[in-house]
Amino acid sequence: MPTKVKEFNDYRAKMNDKILASDNKVIKRIFNLDTNAFKEGHLPVKTKELLGLVASMVLRCDDCVQYHLEAAMKNGVSKEEMMETMSIANLIGGTIVIPHLRRAVEYWEALEEEKSLTE
Repeated sequence: MPTKVKEFNDYRAKMNDKILASDNKVIKRIFNLDTNAFKEGHLPVKTKELLGLVASMVLRCDDCVQYHLEAAMKNGVSKEEMMETMSIANLIGGTIVIPHLRRAVEYWEALEEEKSLTE
């Protein structure tokens, strides 16, 4: 049975392939800009992913939150750093983001579980 993480990544990859296959120049440029914005620069990738996580929480985009949680973990973010980042997101976003926090913590736990299976 596919895991929550695998389901999310498989769906995201499948739909991104379909979207990019439409060969729309504007969409391709937006995807490219997104990819390049999160590369190492004056800010480390880890910091950029935490910034993306806060913005995603405040905008209440669960897909974006999941994407940035996974990227953050891959870039060495600890659970404590993630929770501190989420506290800032909740402060800025208000109590309306608490349901997204619940789903984010659940997804982080799924990432931890998957990571423990591969180690």
